[in-house]
Amino acid sequence: MVGPAAKREAVAHLQTVMDLLERRACQIVGADRKMVRYRSHRPPDTELRARLRDLANERRRFGYRRLHVLLRHEGHLVNRKRTQRLYREEGLSVRQRRGRKRPTGARAPILVEAKPNARWSVDFVSDQLASGRRFRIFNVVDDVTKECLAAIADTSISGRRVARELADVIRRRGKPDLIVSDHGTEFTSNAMLAWTQDAGVDWHFIAPGKPMQNGFVESFNGRMRDELLNETLFYDLDHARAAVARWIGAYNRTRPHSALGYMTPAAYAASITATDDRLRNPDQLRRSSVAQPAHLRQSQPVTLASAG
Repeated sequence: MVGPAAKREAVAHLQTVMDLLERRACQIVGADRKMVRYRSHRPPDTELRARLRDLANERRRFGYRRLHVLLRHEGHLVNRKRTQRLYREEGLSVRQRRGRKRPTGARAPILVEAKPNARWSVDFVSDQLASGRRFRIFNVVDDVTKECLAAIADTSISGRRVARELADVIRRRGKPDLIVSDHGTEFTSNAMLAWTQDAGVDWHFIAPGKPMQNGFVESFNGRMRDELLNETLFYDLDHARAAVARWIGAYNRTRPHSALGYMTPAAYAASITATDDRLRNPDQLRRSSVAQPAHLRQSQPVTLASAG
């Protein structure tokens, strides 16, 4: 307790809680009785405070020094220390900006509809060539079917390149309902923001520092690093692109996926597409059930119930 205000509070506390006399409380705290009894006679400065608040609202990024100059220009004869005190008492400190501006996006609900293109996840994974030169791989994953829709390897991938690659995937695959990513500079660039508006694609940014919200592509990146990147020595960029293409083909068509009941992503995508087509065409479903043997017809309702 070094300030007068703190000593006054301590003396008042001792008098209220311990029922001490003012003289005894001042002796314990080490405060002068005249200081404890002193009451400020400063004017309230109501008009000056109001004008300072108005200027601070108009100039939100101005500190007390610039506001003091503006007050002096308007004819308020105050010194800098007085302006600083009023500025602090009114709580007008300039808020410090932390980091760059980040787009928030819309909150993405958990998927409830199992169909291809319901939701894509995108992210980057990096590695290096035998020469030590770094390169990156831009991955696009379907969160429902677990298929890898694109894996683009290059030494530099800008936001414009990301937009072009996504447009190529959409031409082959169709437009997704939602794309999820982190706040990487490639995804928050002006080129990407313009592309999402032109393409009419909903984009969701995960919370900063929360990679678990983009867990599908993070899991895929882990499998790629464990099974391909850590096991292969890439001699040059062409070798890396060829190796990534071979691994992606095997991942989609031959590698069993535990989350899909150990089906391959391509087989799972075909199964849910066929199930969706049968549910939309009941006449075709009846014809196929009549043409099937008896033991297959008995198991068909169970399959539809589990899928639906």
